[in-house]
Amino acid sequence: MNDHVSIWAELADVDHELRHVDVGGVRTRVLRAGAGPDLVLLHGTGGHLEAYARDIAGLARTFRVTAYDMVGHGWSDLPDTPFTVDVLSDHLLGLMDELGISSAHLSGESLGGWVVAWTAAHHPERVQRIVLNTPGNITNKPEVMKRLVASTTAAVEDPSDATVRARVAWLFHDKDMVTDELVDLRRAVYTRDGFRRAVDNILVLQDPVTRARFGWDPSWVGRITAPTLLLWTDHDPTGGLDEAQMLLDWLPDGRLHVITGAGHWPQWEKPGEFVEQHETFLLTVHTPVTAVRA
Repeated sequence: MNDHVSIWAELADVDHELRHVDVGGVRTRVLRAGAGPDLVLLHGTGGHLEAYARDIAGLARTFRVTAYDMVGHGWSDLPDTPFTVDVLSDHLLGLMDELGISSAHLSGESLGGWVVAWTAAHHPERVQRIVLNTPGNITNKPEVMKRLVASTTAAVEDPSDATVRARVAWLFHDKDMVTDELVDLRRAVYTRDGFRRAVDNILVLQDPVTRARFGWDPSWVGRITAPTLLLWTDHDPTGGLDEAQMLLDWLPDGRLHVITGAGHWPQWEKPGEFVEQHETFLLTVHTPVTAVRA
């Protein structure tokens, strides 16, 4: 059953602030709500902060939530530079600096999860605990990369209802949850001035040569000291539970939770479970998995 009415309805009774912050010259759109430990949410490839519209009210009960449009995404600035994982990580850290966040819990979906993991490996002092939400294509499958490039490029070059709806629907297991509002919002992003160039800079990570510089690998994943929750689903179009297990084996302190009946956006399809998992993992007394296994 889809009980979602609209993005505004999800936020209507939530005290929040939506503004732009200058991050090293990049005008960055930010939504903040709640009070408590800092939790920063990162969306996926070509996405925007509304990806978390269904979760902010729940998370804001316990956390000071920050959701934002990554550089080159949403309504943040679109500089003409490849948006590789290190660039996106530097933008995240710059935003945290501007907001006065010395360290935080980080939760990222798809590309956002990749950025979160990279940040945790290379800047551990800025990270408390992390959630990697359907981080996507851990084994660098060419067919997944080609499909993402083709569907995203088609929707940007021809932002008709059909092409944009197809791109959004790819994220969902239950296609009935794809609303006109969500399609229209994504179309508004895709038709921004300069976004055709920006999408090429976003999709560089789907190029095998570029991706090889940042691809998931135990050499850097094994450096993540932050306690880590892997949120996977049973219908993720980018990778199965075999990839989740591979990543789990690389992580020094990781655990896995599988959300059933969801695709690549469990935060939208199963918001109650998504929020509950964050509360449970981020707030409970932590027992390292390594100690349990020993």
